[in-house]
Amino acid sequence: MHLSNRDGVAVDPVPFVVVSGLAALMLLSFGPLYGQALGAPLSVALSASIGLTAVAAAVAYYRHIWTAQPAVDRALSVGLRAERLFQLMVILAVVFVGLAIPLTV
Repeated sequence: MHLSNRDGVAVDPVPFVVVSGLAALMLLSFGPLYGQALGAPLSVALSASIGLTAVAAAVAYYRHIWTAQPAVDRALSVGLRAERLFQLMVILAVVFVGLAIPLTV
């Protein structure tokens, strides 16, 4: 897949795919459940989740493809990128657990 930013420079699509995939996973997993818990019918809750997934994908595209600056990303050290990755993994795990707790009670 060849994607380029607004300047025509080739951009790595992996961050976009990962972010939009995780957003879809979270929104389509928890959105209908929370929608039904708030009293919305399943069709409305699912439609809202799909719409929010499309919005999240558009925001991820804008952030990770359209406005990406590959030269700046290459300047970051590997250690700093790994540290940010592990911090984000912990945050994501906490968010998933936090979203699941009210559904089990």
